[in-house]
Amino acid sequence: MALRLSPSNYPLLDSNSGATRRALDCKQTAMAAERGGGDNNIHDDMGNQLQLVPENEEEEEDDMETEDRDSEDAEKPSIINFDPSLPTSHAYLGSDMEEFHGRTLHDEDSVQNLPVLPHAALILIPGQTLPLQLFRPQEVSMFRNLVSHDRTFAVLAHSPDASGGELKAEFGTTAEIYAFREEQEYGIETVKIKAIGRQRFRVHDIRTQADGIRQAKVQILPERILLDPLSALQLLSRVHTHASPTKHTQPQSQVQRCQNYRRRKLYPASMTPWPPWVYALYDSETLMSRVKRQLHEWDENLKDESLPTNAIDFSYRVAACLPIDDALRLQLLRIGSAIQRLRCELDIMDRCTSLCCKQCQDTEITTKNEIFSLSLYGPMAAYVNPHGYVHETLTVYKASNLNLIGRPSTLHSWFPGYAWTIAQCRTCGSHMGWKFSAVKKDLSPPRFWGLTRSALLPTIPQGEEGVEGSRLLCL
Repeated sequence: MALRLSPSNYPLLDSNSGATRRALDCKQTAMAAERGGGDNNIHDDMGNQLQLVPENEEEEEDDMETEDRDSEDAEKPSIINFDPSLPTSHAYLGSDMEEFHGRTLHDEDSVQNLPVLPHAALILIPGQTLPLQLFRPQEVSMFRNLVSHDRTFAVLAHSPDASGGELKAEFGTTAEIYAFREEQEYGIETVKIKAIGRQRFRVHDIRTQADGIRQAKVQILPERILLDPLSALQLLSRVHTHASPTKHTQPQSQVQRCQNYRRRKLYPASMTPWPPWVYALYDSETLMSRVKRQLHEWDENLKDESLPTNAIDFSYRVAACLPIDDALRLQLLRIGSAIQRLRCELDIMDRCTSLCCKQCQDTEITTKNEIFSLSLYGPMAAYVNPHGYVHETLTVYKASNLNLIGRPSTLHSWFPGYAWTIAQCRTCGSHMGWKFSAVKKDLSPPRFWGLTRSALLPTIPQGEEGVEGSRLLCL
């Protein structure tokens, strides 16, 4: 028997924990037996599990690799009739979860001791939903205790150190549990959780307890509110505007009203040595309007009413939806001002034209014109498979240079009504995500791709001197 790691795996499992490996083996054996045979279901559960595969079955599995041809002739549907609320509900976790209300916010600059989410391989953004499935005994015990207290834990944002070697964590985000379910599954205690990112923090210290759970001493980072640079002149401007006679005009559209509002807001700039466009670069409402226009270019189905109206929440929502790598996402997380965060997001959306395979770095997978939303969260959201692997999945109409592995399956599909098929990079064989195909003919779009963010690298076009654009954007 040969131990094979599924193509989409990131080794989140603790290889030093014999109990963990035995628990996984028991769970997979029980699941395979319940479905009627293990080897025939090697690609079940979104393709993220350790499998024991007989050596003589390797050729049979390789024969199931096919080249995708549908994307070449695929067209964007004029109407999408899929219910975007289905992915946000995470129904695959179960419908009878215990829900909690209210929110826990710590004082800014306060120091807190929080338990750390083990094996986290993502950078959580405030406001982002994080689904989890946990079955290691120490993790089950940790979250059972959390639910009876303040339901808050720490998600560390790991990054390579200066030498590019060992991962370190200087920043992170607090997460609060808002739905919880504990069950016995195949003889193993399992907890299923829905949590949401709350506040950014800086790590002061991390220690490991006797039970193996790490506790982090963190400082809650404040959100800097920058005052309007023209606020001192606003009152005088209003006096002059009020003194002028009003004219009756025809009803205006919402776009015209917004433009007139921004024009009036920036009118005091005429009393300063600087032109209005200089102040517009640091005006939150102007920046939000520009970001929305860019978002509509990325996703023509996006509805403005689904976006937050507060500049801070809006900037975090955009950060959670951008298909950028961990280095760029960590930059956004470190920024403590919504205005500066929006400026960086504009820079990213302006300069990023396509997405490549992170392993190859030169194999184009898709372009930003193919991105669309199939969820109320936006074009990208986090989902978890039955074995605890969390994937931030970007939905696109078309993808290229991919091969399909195995047969379509509806088991544990994150998008109800669609069957998934594992997709690999045609050049290097890295796991890139899944192709989703509609089970019913009247479902639109009939097919799309879900690409995992951890496998993607945004392309920054070359500068004027032929040097690749800097990835340290507008900081």
